[in-house]
Amino acid sequence: MGDHTQALSFGAAAADYDRFRPRYPESAVRWALGDVTGADAPARVVDLGAGTGILSRAVLALGHRVVPVEPDPGMRAQLASATPGTTALAGSAEAVPLADGAADAVLVGQAYHWFDRERAHAEIARVLRPGGTFAPIWNTRDERVGWVAELGRIAHLGDNAGDVTEKYADFGPDFEPIEVGQFAHATTLTLDDLVALIRTRSYWLTAPAEARQLVERELRELLATHPELAGRETVELPYRTIVLRARRR
Repeated sequence: MGDHTQALSFGAAAADYDRFRPRYPESAVRWALGDVTGADAPARVVDLGAGTGILSRAVLALGHRVVPVEPDPGMRAQLASATPGTTALAGSAEAVPLADGAADAVLVGQAYHWFDRERAHAEIARVLRPGGTFAPIWNTRDERVGWVAELGRIAHLGDNAGDVTEKYADFGPDFEPIEVGQFAHATTLTLDDLVALIRTRSYWLTAPAEARQLVERELRELLATHPELAGRETVELPYRTIVLRARRR
């Protein structure tokens, strides 16, 4: 099973993905965009690998224009349903259906690690105007909290904050050095919501039935027995939002 299979595994769970995946803190999205247009003018923003539009809606809420680009038709359909007035373009990081210099900024929410980076960097640089901003964003669980680290182990989640900041050193020759921003936030979930969240992850979506059953059994045991969770109706799932930001040369 390759990365491509996992990257395109989310469409079948698009409605649950949109419902249960965490939103992005406004402060993180503002920092990602920086002063890309100056004087608070609306920016032309491409949301690359837009999924169900979670990041697109955050950009729209700040008063900017957004063009979502997404390869999965199931995700595009959910985006259209959840984001009135916005239609995602069919495309990928390696083939963006936009003209040269069309964007002030290109943002990526939870998808950069799926890209063929060398090809994607060249294509993103083509779409950005000189001086424009490229910024991948991740909501990563705060695994400094004990039960959250155990959750990650049980569900094969990966993508923690250390992985992100250590793995990606640069965006290639068309971009200035990367700046890193980190922002704390949390989501409140019922225990059933937390199980539903895990069912939107690529490992669970592409795993065989036996592996799914093992994940759910161990997860429910964690929720029932961990001292910080047992007996509670809701939990606060803490996140660190990581933003990598660089300007187009």
